[in-house]
Order: sequence, then C-alpha cells, then structure tokens
Amino acid sequence: MGCGPAGGFWGRLPEPERELLRLAGHIRNFPPAATMCVQGDPATHLFVLVSGLVKVISVTGAGQQAVLALRGRGDVVGEVAGEVTGYRTATIEVIEPVRSIVVSHRRFAAFLDENPVAARVYRHALTQRWNDAAESLRVQSVTSGAQRLARLMLALADGYGRSNGGQTAIELPLSQVELASLVCASRATVTRALRKWRQDGVVDTSTHRITIIDRAALARIAGLQS
Repeated sequence: MGCGPAGGFWGRLPEPERELLRLAGHIRNFPPAATMCVQGDPATHLFVLVSGLVKVISVTGAGQQAVLALRGRGDVVGEVAGEVTGYRTATIEVIEPVRSIVVSHRRFAAFLDENPVAARVYRHALTQRWNDAAESLRVQSVTSGAQRLARLMLALADGYGRSNGGQTAIELPLSQVELASLVCASRATVTRALRKWRQDGVVDTSTHRITIIDRAALARIAGLQS
C-alpha cells in the first residue's frame, strides 16, 4: 500500500544528489484534489514527492475505479509508464498538499546514469516497493478484510495521524469504497468492521475522519498483538 512516509527515494538521497536532481527538474506544488496525471495520457515525466500524499487510481475498461496504492513523502510516482508503455498506467490524485520535483524520464535516467549513489538509492527504493507488494499479497492470503483494514488504519495513524490525549485522528478524504479497494475487501466488509469497532469503543468516525480510541485493541484485531 505504501501509505506511510518511510523516507523512500528522496528521504534516503544525500543532499548533493538532491541538489543535482532539483537542477534536473523543477519544483511544482499541487493542492488537495488536484490531478497530477491521467491514465492513458502520454508519459513524459515523473514526480519525486518531497512532501504530501497521493492516491494511485486505475480505471478499468468498464469504468470501474480502484485505488491501487497511496504514495507519500519520499516516493517516486509516474516512473513505470515511461519505462514500460509510454502512456500513463494510472491516474494520480492529491490527498494532502504535494510539493514535488517534476523530472522528464529522459533527464531522470541520465541523472541516475551519472550518479552511482543516486542509482543505488533508487534501486533500493524499487526493491523495497517490490518487497512491500509481495508482502501485501502474502498478508492478503492469510488475513481477513477486517484485519487488513485495521492494519491500514494503524499505518495511516503512524504516517499521517494527529495524536491528542491518547487518541489518534486520521483526517484524510478517503471514502469507504476507496478504503475497501486499498485492502482488497468489499465495501460491506469495511462498513461492518467500522460499525463494530465504533460499538466496541475502538474507533470513532465522521466525514473524512477516523479517530483511533484504543490502539491496542485495533492492533489485536489486525493480528499484530496478542
């Protein structure tokens, strides 16, 4: 899912290489709800997320929309299409304000070729993303939709939550349909889980806001704590 700001490519890049990357591209800011790129468009550039949070969305031929992943501070997004198809394979929409370095695929490739340190950091970031994807598939085979939702809530709390008095509020414009898509579950599963957790005093919910009241209980539901 990649929802937490764990450093990613940008976070691990030494300052001299950061400056070279800034010079290779340009800084651009995107407000919430902005569309950074659209599925099917020609892929000419990629984005290095210096700050913020985005959702990666895919639309099927039948018009069904799915949120494939969340990407945050440090991540590189929009890079795959330039290497594989030449066209955007997904739409990227902003959740929290984004500050990004926008770099053409050609200049980014040259930057990596000319800077071995940056190339190693980029390979590490890609390997971590592949490992995360493999782990997500493994977890999906041995957990329920409710467990995966609990894990997502904990990850979002760690990455983007605001703590106050032992509680953690997650204020992100993600619908129940989008949450269901992220954890490979049905909307009904998400609705039932949130309803039960409210009744049990584990979470509280309102529009675009989920407050974790009992983190230990949520961790037990997630199967992360006995």
